[in-house]
Amino acid sequence: MDLFVIGEIVKTRGLHGCLKVWTQLETKNILPGLEIVYLEDKQGQKKSHVLRKLWSSGKFFLLDLKDVADIDSAKKLVGYKVMIPRDMLRNLPEGEYYCRDIVGLDVYSEEGEHLGRIESIFPTGGNDVYVCKGQREILLPAIADVIRFIDLDKKIMTVRLLEGL
Repeated sequence: MDLFVIGEIVKTRGLHGCLKVWTQLETKNILPGLEIVYLEDKQGQKKSHVLRKLWSSGKFFLLDLKDVADIDSAKKLVGYKVMIPRDMLRNLPEGEYYCRDIVGLDVYSEEGEHLGRIESIFPTGGNDVYVCKGQREILLPAIADVIRFIDLDKKIMTVRLLEGL
């Protein structure tokens, strides 16, 4: 099953096993209606958990899992990734991508020079910035003048380096 990370458990909340999850989701419209989430530990082991309740709170959401009933059980889950099946995500319009799809792409200039790989993404006020690491670090604004082509099947991104990049 192809799973998609929607957040990471950062701490417990209360005494009854509630979990606070930090998320980078730009929209939380996938959260209502969730019945099961998957938690992945630091060794990559995944386990499904039935939700009792889930609610949103700013850049966080709170999970109440049926099989986590006290703070001691909850503390053991801090640092775990929270995942859902990828097919629960809506399809994006042409030219839009999930961050998960961008991170890891090999980056090439329009001339065919391999520049490195997308290591991370950080949001700014106007657009995201892709961090490409190769022989040097290049910060690529996610704008049409710079990002010329993305092929998710081949896992490549073609860019035009503007003056100063």
